[in-house]
Amino acid sequence: MLALALAGCSRRGEIDATGGIVAVRSACPTAAIPAQTGDITLFNPANSTDASAIDVVANITDLRSTCADGAQFYTEATFTVNARRSDAGAARQVTLPYFSAVVQGGNAVVAKRIGQVTLNFAAGEYRASAQAKAGSYVNKAAATLPTDIQQKITQKRKAGDADAAIDPFAQPDVKAALQRTSFELLVGFNLTQDQLKYNATR
Repeated sequence: MLALALAGCSRRGEIDATGGIVAVRSACPTAAIPAQTGDITLFNPANSTDASAIDVVANITDLRSTCADGAQFYTEATFTVNARRSDAGAARQVTLPYFSAVVQGGNAVVAKRIGQVTLNFAAGEYRASAQAKAGSYVNKAAATLPTDIQQKITQKRKAGDADAAIDPFAQPDVKAALQRTSFELLVGFNLTQDQLKYNATR
């Protein structure tokens, strides 16, 4: 029997008193970086993609998130942008755009914001880094499994029962509810089509 705990002290993979395995599912949106959006490359001249034309390369790292439980779930993500430039000459400031998007069910964007992070390269320095953050609000009711679905997942099953060998997570209504109540806060560089293509094909 696989018990689903939406909150509490049980740890993932822990065997509970009834012999089941506890899997912890948080209703808070998780933070992640979508594929191909965690890096950005600037070229000089801008219309070239030759290695010799690479001007600045930056990447998003150390993404962390916290969740506040109130009338709504508020998720705040913090991250670091590390950058390297090719010419360590004079001091230089580079501003890069990034997005934060709330995604429901893995494919539906319900909110999106654009922010900026500024990197300050000191004279003679090749590297610079900066901190940035993004936040999202999600309606608690939308992110919480309905009571009947929770009961279907956590009900006790005994050997010999008709449904004892049925995985509740494989049932269509349960799978649909899990997808519908799953939210993510996605963070990445707000790339142009050319920049996205470069990331995907380099």
